[in-house]
Amino acid sequence: MRKFSIEAIARQQLAAARQSAASRAAETVVGGHEHALRQTILALLTGATLAEHDNPGEATLYVISGRITLAADGDSWQARTGDMLVIPSARHTVRAEEDSTLLLTAIPAGHAT
Repeated sequence: MRKFSIEAIARQQLAAARQSAASRAAETVVGGHEHALRQTILALLTGATLAEHDNPGEATLYVISGRITLAADGDSWQARTGDMLVIPSARHTVRAEEDSTLLLTAIPAGHAT
């Protein structure tokens, strides 16, 4: 059994993002390459983006704090504190509209049963 404070880790990642030249930081708290389920806490400062990338498989993005825009295939969706987006299967980008912390939950392609 392991217990985490998602909010505490999110605060730590936001502080790390403020020290990063890329204006972002992330920590995988559950799973990793050897596991199917992976949960990662990300922090993005206002204006920071995750460049266009492939969908990792089945994935959701929960906004712990802040406001983001997820864009794919010419469409975009905004989410704010408390919202969860199901990540589309297309290549996509994520942009922080304000300082934001996110919980990415994913099962990489090939691991889903």
